Amino acid sequence: MFQNIFQPKLFTLLKEGISKEQLVADIFAGIIVGIVALPLAIAFAVASGVSPERGLVTAIIAGFIISFLGGSRVQIGGPTGAYVVIIYALLEQYGIEGLIISTIMAGIILVIFGLLRLGMLLRYFPHPLIVGFTSGIAVVIFSTQIKDALGLSIEKLPSEFLDKWLVYLSNITQTNLYALAITIITILIVVYSKHITTKVPGSFIAVIFITMIVALFDIPVSTIETFFGSIPNEFHFSIPTIELANLSMYIAPALTIALLGGIESLLSAVVADGMIGTNHRSNTELIAQGIANIFTPFFGGIPATGAIARTATNVKNGGRTPIAGITHAITLLLIMLLFANYAKLIPMAVLAGILIVVSYNMSEWRSFVSILRGSAFDIIVLLSTFFLTVIIDLTVAIEVGIVLSSLLFMKRMADIETAKTPKELDEDSIEHYTDIPEGISVYEIGGPMFFASAKQYAQTIKDIGLSSKVLIIRMRYVPFVDATAIHNLSEAIKTLQNDSIMVMMSGTNNEVFKELQKYGVVSLIGEKNIHKTFAKAVEHAKNMSR
Repeated sequence: MFQNIFQPKLFTLLKEGISKEQLVADIFAGIIVGIVALPLAIAFAVASGVSPERGLVTAIIAGFIISFLGGSRVQIGGPTGAYVVIIYALLEQYGIEGLIISTIMAGIILVIFGLLRLGMLLRYFPHPLIVGFTSGIAVVIFSTQIKDALGLSIEKLPSEFLDKWLVYLSNITQTNLYALAITIITILIVVYSKHITTKVPGSFIAVIFITMIVALFDIPVSTIETFFGSIPNEFHFSIPTIELANLSMYIAPALTIALLGGIESLLSAVVADGMIGTNHRSNTELIAQGIANIFTPFFGGIPATGAIARTATNVKNGGRTPIAGITHAITLLLIMLLFANYAKLIPMAVLAGILIVVSYNMSEWRSFVSILRGSAFDIIVLLSTFFLTVIIDLTVAIEVGIVLSSLLFMKRMADIETAKTPKELDEDSIEHYTDIPEGISVYEIGGPMFFASAKQYAQTIKDIGLSSKVLIIRMRYVPFVDATAIHNLSEAIKTLQNDSIMVMMSGTNNEVFKELQKYGVVSLIGEKNIHKTFAKAVEHAKNMSR
């Protein structure tokens, strides 16, 4: 039974055999991702309030375990921006020992999630909830970087969002213009270097170039050494002091780490699947993430999960097996062993510039704006989760978001009157799908398209559509759609269109059509391919497939 749940992708691929060409491509991709991960691992650690080497240790050990035991071909694991808020708050409340214990407990919870086959369930979180807390985290990360971006000499920043900004405003006159210039130059290098080279990441270029300039000209700005001293180039194994009587106080933060890590890693794996056309093993991925978070803290690491940006970089550079992720960890290990002593010279303003770009990329502002154009139900979930993440706490935001999503769905279902098929749809002359010509497939959705069913519908649409020339989606019995369903539907349609498969719709009611129009699905399919009746859709499909 356990073998059916836990099946690391690496072992499967080794049995099948990996070609020499692919092995070389994976090693090359892994080296590139290792270089990308270096400044990010340091930046995420510093932003979280821990010393830089903890970020490197996490990227090395957790990154290795996640690739070695994970359920994805290309997932890259390590510290991520999503954890910055949680780690910072945990350190303030419980100290480093509390963080280590919470991370280990979170790892155990993730393993249990995987063993209970909850991998699929975590992927059913509503899209507005995910965008809400992701955007909220982005705003919080941005706000934590203002001190270093402006070079302000503030000893202790308040943890509350509004209080933090009041302190910034009261100290704005103390801005270090050198630090501000470094931050701006870093942002410009990270954003625009891709127009010159795509092989060497902009963040790495910025770190090397600006660190050399600051060191050569002795520019008066704070560096990593100012706050943390030298960065050790060795690992230390230590066992935290665990008092059983106090374990209960770590359950809430551990559950938050586990939930966020599970969601983030599975989202990253799903994005990777879409890029390379494969399917990951969600329960295996959760177990691997859990094992990584159990072992890494004993070496001084912090919470780790799948990193979407680094995973995408891996794919774009040719990585197709877990060997790329293992190479990325080995690359970071060699850099730490050989060059850790030089990392202390990195200016804090450089790391601030890198994290400001990261927070912008995390913000998902396009999705945020898109949801604001949608239904009131989705807007309520989005804004509630966003503001609770920024002003109160991420744990509260997720809990409230899930409860709100469920309550609003029940309210929406209660508001639906007994569904009646429009008269013109009742009169459809084609009811037997056997009469439809070869090459035209039909998928009928019977019921609301909402966050709990969205993934299943989208996967079925892809499976049916990929064996056709034309796919007609019948929507006559769909009373409403939410943002999650539309997001998944859009991704499925894009996948089919990339394979030159035409997608059509029939029978959408006025409310559903308006939602599809707001989110751009109508323009994606083409209004001429959306028909009131199934008969007209079939007739149009016949004409197009001739």
